[in-house]
Amino acid sequence: MALPGEVVHTFHGARQAGIAEPPQAWSTLIAFDLTEGADRERVRRLMRVWTDDIDRLMSGRGTLTDQEPELARRSAGLTVTVGWGPRLFVVADLQEVRPTWAVDLPEFSHDELDQAYGGGDLVLQISAHSPITVAHAQRQLTTSATGMASTRWVQPGFREPMEYHGWSMRNLFGQVDGTVQPRFEGADADLVWIGSDGPAGWRHGSSMVVRRIAMRLDAWDRVGRTGRENAIGRHLDDGSPITGGPVDSPVDLAATLDNGLPVVDGAAHVRRAAATTREEQFLRRPYTYQDIDGSDVRTGLVFVTYQADPVRQFVPVQRRLADGDLMNLWTTPVGSALFAVLPGCSPGRYLGQDLLI
Repeated sequence: MALPGEVVHTFHGARQAGIAEPPQAWSTLIAFDLTEGADRERVRRLMRVWTDDIDRLMSGRGTLTDQEPELARRSAGLTVTVGWGPRLFVVADLQEVRPTWAVDLPEFSHDELDQAYGGGDLVLQISAHSPITVAHAQRQLTTSATGMASTRWVQPGFREPMEYHGWSMRNLFGQVDGTVQPRFEGADADLVWIGSDGPAGWRHGSSMVVRRIAMRLDAWDRVGRTGRENAIGRHLDDGSPITGGPVDSPVDLAATLDNGLPVVDGAAHVRRAAATTREEQFLRRPYTYQDIDGSDVRTGLVFVTYQADPVRQFVPVQRRLADGDLMNLWTTPVGSALFAVLPGCSPGRYLGQDLLI
């Protein structure tokens, strides 16, 4: 098995990298707004530039304008994933190829949104096993966009992919996060990837939801272990359900105590987040953030999800969480954005080419 610093992911393919691969230790999401006067040709030019840059960086080469190409040699499992925000389709006169779900997410009842962490015409998700690799790719791709798009927000995150099946992680509440995931192929592929029956030109694409969730660690510190596990619905030591079984066991939401009361609280996170239909499933790829400004430390979760249709899959679950999740006592969503993730491309072509003709 290759060491993390030696991993190289392939850029070209039907699907973009950075979704199906197990999450790397470091990730930065950058949202951009198109510059004034932007049109379809400007988007086309930016996609050509970014396609070439990303291909080079993921393969361990510097970009054409890279002044520090040595920093690109250690690709460290780098992936870069590109998405388009709802406004881009209007600005670039691309409404005929806009998926019906590519609209701003609604504001949910528990949200306290800060526009400094929301929206955007384009997004880059840059992930790798090295913070240097991420920082270098971020600089190169931001520089490449000069004159075509400007940075709207940046959200860096980190995680240790050392828990169950390489996809879950511990957030700073000590909670094992991301234990329930759909499969990427076979019967569940349509939950993550847009299929042939989806919007024209988007087959093998997806959608990305980004939610910045502030965590009140000082209040969490005052809660005993039993109270914490009751709020989550899982044991803190290994993430297994409080109804029994290993971590990958389904939670028995019908289980009762001897007195007839449910084992899992009616407002426990696992109950509110549980899918009530097959469609209410999506891929979770979260990262922890910690912003430090002098003595001010802000901590939370950059909650990133991928799904074929966020309106059918993500929104119903988020409404239940907003209206009655016990974890709302210690968490508040402060940022929200949605992007249509482009399909991949073959050599000699650029991302979004079939949509920009």
